[in-house]
Amino acid sequence: MFWNALNHRVLTVILLAGLAVCGKVLFSPAVAFRLPGHNQGYSPRQPIAFSHKLHAGQLGINCQYCHFTAERSVHAGLPTVQTCLNCHRFVNPNKSPEIQKIYDAAGMGQDSGTAPKIPKPIEWVRIHELPAFVRFDHSRHVLAGVACQTCHGPIEQMDRVRQEKSLAMGMCVNCHRQVNKEGVLGQHVHASLDCAACHY
Repeated sequence: MFWNALNHRVLTVILLAGLAVCGKVLFSPAVAFRLPGHNQGYSPRQPIAFSHKLHAGQLGINCQYCHFTAERSVHAGLPTVQTCLNCHRFVNPNKSPEIQKIYDAAGMGQDSGTAPKIPKPIEWVRIHELPAFVRFDHSRHVLAGVACQTCHGPIEQMDRVRQEKSLAMGMCVNCHRQVNKEGVLGQHVHASLDCAACHY
């Protein structure tokens, strides 16, 4: 009986110590473990150093030119190689190694003497990600006149995109409450506060 009680105490101490170590490792700043949606400040390197500050800010390119499904889909979509080439096929790739990466992804050589390359998609790294149990519909927000900056922050000022806002449920609920009182672009809206609107 004594050995049984001792074994249970030892086992309990070992389990608690293991949980404490796991918690310290997972939530340490070095590991930066975060749940989806709570990645404020997350700013990974992309396969091509695309500057939103240049394209959306200085050149004034509409967000939906590259994120072409935002107006008609749940997802905003990511630019394909062809979308980039619509403009960059006229830009000499020798001017920038980043533009050369677009040509490489398209399977285009620098000149006619170069052997053909195999086209490959640009593997963009996702930055803004919500938990799997949340459904966010871009089209509903875009069509209601909600600016991209409402959720994504001042994207047109970012050379390298980072998650500016928390994207936690409280942010969404507070935004819905606010627009229900104030409207969007002078228009009255009814942003749902029903849990089933986003969680189903």
